[in-house]
Amino acid sequence: MKLTVNVSGLVLQNPTILAAGIMGTTGASLKRMASMGAGAVVTKSIGVEPKFGHPNPSLVKLECGYLNAMGLPNPSYEGFLQELEIAKTAGVPVIASIFGATEDEFKKVAENLPASAYELNVSCPHAKGYGMQVGTDPVLVKQITRAVKNTVKAPVWVKLTPNVTDIITIGKAAQEGGADAVVAVNTLKAMAIDINTGYPLLGNVHGGLSGTAIKPVAIRCVHDLYGALDIPVIGAGGISNWADAVEFIMAGATAVEIGSAVYDDIGIFASVSMGISDYLDRKRMKLEDLVGLSHRVVKHEADQC
Repeated sequence: MKLTVNVSGLVLQNPTILAAGIMGTTGASLKRMASMGAGAVVTKSIGVEPKFGHPNPSLVKLECGYLNAMGLPNPSYEGFLQELEIAKTAGVPVIASIFGATEDEFKKVAENLPASAYELNVSCPHAKGYGMQVGTDPVLVKQITRAVKNTVKAPVWVKLTPNVTDIITIGKAAQEGGADAVVAVNTLKAMAIDINTGYPLLGNVHGGLSGTAIKPVAIRCVHDLYGALDIPVIGAGGISNWADAVEFIMAGATAVEIGSAVYDDIGIFASVSMGISDYLDRKRMKLEDLVGLSHRVVKHEADQC
């Protein structure tokens, strides 16, 4: 009970969530992540039509994290239905990550893919016509969010891109569209080059950077959104241990999504939860006391001046 959180009506036994795109391609892999301690799991992003994604190399490990340009490969909502039903037997909330190029495409996927909640991918930085190309326009974000919200009864989360001048504007657009929560953040647009050949390392040239390098950017985004929005913020980006998760929660995250770190440690969900629990015991605090603590500390100091 100490780590139980309520995120937009979804009750999680702990605040760790498997991020979209990692071990979320099959129902079996989603169940495995739940068995390893994830409080909830997010599927691979699913669209209207099957997509094969970008040519290889599509994932490269760097000294500071991972660079990927998968290109949103997926079997379509029709092809994923059986996997989703398998995932639902895991006993934790299953969030469907969905994408589209238009309101109608988002609606069609959502209404045909029954899930505990929906995470709108308006932030992938390397899929032409999708993701970030939609999610950098506050008008489109608001319209798409409202369209899905009016289509489903389950909570709607909007996953935001850090590749914008002002993420608060996009977050407010999602909130105005009826989002129940925002997820901050997706990967940073990036690339790498093989100095022996001069060729880009990724087949798509550009990709998205994840891992420890982006954590300070993600922390800033969560902090800013928490101070500006009235809906929960779910933190994501570079979490590799319990202290990272605590930092996100102090910045304002109600829960955290973990992705790249799963490549190195499949047991990270349990270790992060245990670390948070031990930290709370040492500090004699409750989990809800940590959420947004950084804001209250700064405000208190300002009030004293």
